[in-house]
Order: sequence, then structure tokens, then C-alpha cells
Amino acid sequence: MARPVKKSPEQWKKEIMDAARELFISQGYEKTSVSDIMNAVGGAKGMFYRFFQSKEELMHTLGNQMFFENNPFEIIRQRNDLNGLQKIKSLLAVNQSDNTRNCLNMEAVSILEDPHVLAAAVEENRRILTPLWLELLEEGERDGSIQTEYVKELAELLPLINFWFMPTIFPATEEELHHKYRFVVEVLEHMGLPVFDDNIKSFTENCIHDISEKGGNQT
Repeated sequence: MARPVKKSPEQWKKEIMDAARELFISQGYEKTSVSDIMNAVGGAKGMFYRFFQSKEELMHTLGNQMFFENNPFEIIRQRNDLNGLQKIKSLLAVNQSDNTRNCLNMEAVSILEDPHVLAAAVEENRRILTPLWLELLEEGERDGSIQTEYVKELAELLPLINFWFMPTIFPATEEELHHKYRFVVEVLEHMGLPVFDDNIKSFTENCIHDISEKGGNQT
């Protein structure tokens, strides 16, 4: 009988994360159990808890991994043919084209009900995304494509907007979410950041529908 192949801790963790990503996207986060994940990689549940305290922590780790593997800010940073405002618009377009990460983010809506997960997500957005947004906004301010007195404030606000759209955090119907979206468009335009073209608007409206369903269409 062939002896089982011994895997390193790094290989186990990678396989667990790969299997979880596929299962979360194919059958949904809520319908995927730790047992499902470990059955997919051929390991015991105890192996899962060597790396992750919970399924929620695994989802959070997956989201971070996928962001850093295909960081849209790094992609746009190389575009010397664009001014600051054009880079932000292209950033949003690149971000919406990452279907796998978008699907995973949609599955993660429900875990934000956990205050510990939410606090960690807000802190990471503040620590990681705010400096990246600030860099683009300052570039636009220098080249004149963005005219605003609120560069620092916008850099702090933009990473938080997604949380405001989560019905698990701020209960809202789909109609109310669309109203919030129109508010955001008007506020950013007034602040000198007109970034929502027709493609981005269409993508956002579809996301609102999906978010509303994931959030249970709360009132």
C-alpha cells in the first residue's frame, strides 16, 4: 500500500485556502462547512484549526490574499499615460473586472455581522487602503485633474463607503441602497471627484441588488 504523502504546513494552508475559495464561490459561504473544506483537501478538521480559528477568519484571510495578489492600485500606479482622475476611474474599472474577488467579497457580506470581523476589516481598510487612495488623490491634485480641498478626508472616506452599503451593518432595502448610491455620486462630484461613468454605475447597481439579497433585504 502506498504511503500517504506528507505535506508541509505551508502546503496544507495553501490547499485549505484554495479549496475554501472554490467552495465559497461555487456553493456559497453559508452553505460551506469546515468539514466540506477539509473533505476537499483530504484532512481532518483539527488541521484546519491549526491555521484558522474560524471559517470567518479564513474568509478574511482569503480576501486579503486575493487583494494583494492582484492589487489594482499597483496595476494603475504603472500607468504613466493617465492623470490622477483617470487613474482612479481605471482603478474602479480594474477592480470591477476581478470576477473571482468580487464573488468572494459578495459571499463575505454576512460575516460583517460579527463585530470583531467588522472591526478588523475597518482597521485594515484604514491602514492599507487610505494611504493608497491618498497617493492617487494627491497625484490628481498636483496635475489639476482633481480639484478639491478635501484630499485627506476623501482618502479616509473612500475605504469606508463599502461598509455603509452593507445591510448587515446599516439595515436598508434595495431601494434605500440605490438612494444611498445616488447620494455618494453627488457628494463625490461636489467634492471634485466625478468618477462614476456609465459602466461603473451599471456595475454598482448590479452589486447593490446582490448585496441586498445577501443582506436579507433588511428594513
